[in-house]
Amino acid sequence: MSEQLIKNGRVVTDPRLIVTLAEGEAPTDIAVPAGPVLVPLAVWQARREELLARARSGELGVWLAAGEDVAALADDVSLLSVIGLQFPKFTDGRSYSAATLLRTRYAYRGELRAIGEVLRDQFNYMTRCGFDALQPRAGRYSDAQLEAALTSIADFTQPYQHSVKDPLPLFRRVSRENSQEVQA
Repeated sequence: MSEQLIKNGRVVTDPRLIVTLAEGEAPTDIAVPAGPVLVPLAVWQARREELLARARSGELGVWLAAGEDVAALADDVSLLSVIGLQFPKFTDGRSYSAATLLRTRYAYRGELRAIGEVLRDQFNYMTRCGFDALQPRAGRYSDAQLEAALTSIADFTQPYQHSVKDPLPLFRRVSRENSQEVQA
């Protein structure tokens, strides 16, 4: 089933299936369906050679659970057109740090997708950390609510802090040429 998600500031339909492991299921035993998919990191690690051609074609991406080390993908970032980072609950911010690391330390340029408990209140912060696709869990928002949520991406037009999106803090981005010095 295709999901609605926000991608590059627009609501789009995406057929990519997120594959999950059932409790006790081994990464080597899971059936990876045909078509566009995101597989768990454990499946990628266990079956990398088998899945490599699909990754290179852009059909297959990898998702990491919150807390999984992005360094595990360091050698593969150039192969993956999509990497998903899971938000298991809205109070778990580990995937923000993982997104920033992927964009800065590992120079990942493909689609970085937030999946799971992705809430409208967080859209702006997620894009500032480098996410360009936001996929709330199925049923979280109606199509109309997702369209309305697009505005929240631009809630703060001039954030003070630096980010992946704005590498310089506001005080470094603002020109001070016209300011006058205060005389003592």
